[in-house]
Amino acid sequence: MFTGLVQAVGQLEPCSHGVWVRGDLRGLGALALGDSVAVDGVCLTVAERDEAHRGFRADVSEETLSRTTLGRRAQARALVNLEPALRLADRLGGHLVSGHVDGTGTVVGIDALASSWRLTVAWQDPSFGRYVCEKASIALDGISLTVAGVQEAGAVFWLAVIPHTWQSTTLRQRRVGDVVNLEADLLARYLERLLAEGTSAQRPAVANPLTGDWLAEHGW
Repeated sequence: MFTGLVQAVGQLEPCSHGVWVRGDLRGLGALALGDSVAVDGVCLTVAERDEAHRGFRADVSEETLSRTTLGRRAQARALVNLEPALRLADRLGGHLVSGHVDGTGTVVGIDALASSWRLTVAWQDPSFGRYVCEKASIALDGISLTVAGVQEAGAVFWLAVIPHTWQSTTLRQRRVGDVVNLEADLLARYLERLLAEGTSAQRPAVANPLTGDWLAEHGW
């Protein structure tokens, strides 16, 4: 698990066994083989270390390549956001992020405001919009951000980005038309599943009382 608070920025390099991540990785601490690292929001496992060149290699499955931007960004040797796995004693400054990317989105607008940036993103698969609502959390390229507004049933949404986040992550390099990794708040996915099971004709209603009426009655 991760928090969506980026601790370092590294550079991707392609290789025959996944990707290499290199750069000033001191913010990740002492990485060991088998450790998990979020790379642009994708949970990868350290498979090899290169202390001399300050980097690590991670295997990347076909599933990950098909759902995320890692393949194209490795070929472009792009900069990526990095975060080590959350420890139980760590502060949860962002939100719970699994590192399992739901899909990709396209940056459709970047507006510089007086004290922040407004970043507008459209899901490439609009059906994921059902997991997005105003003030919800979302991870964009591994960065924990808050949804400032939505349209088209959540298929398009915009985010308010503060200067610190803009400057300390790869967001400052994003341009209109860029593709980004997106992970919706995992609580929304679990809630959808539980509600669906609670109303399933194959399961008695009393077996799972978690319904929309039950949630409203108990203050959700």
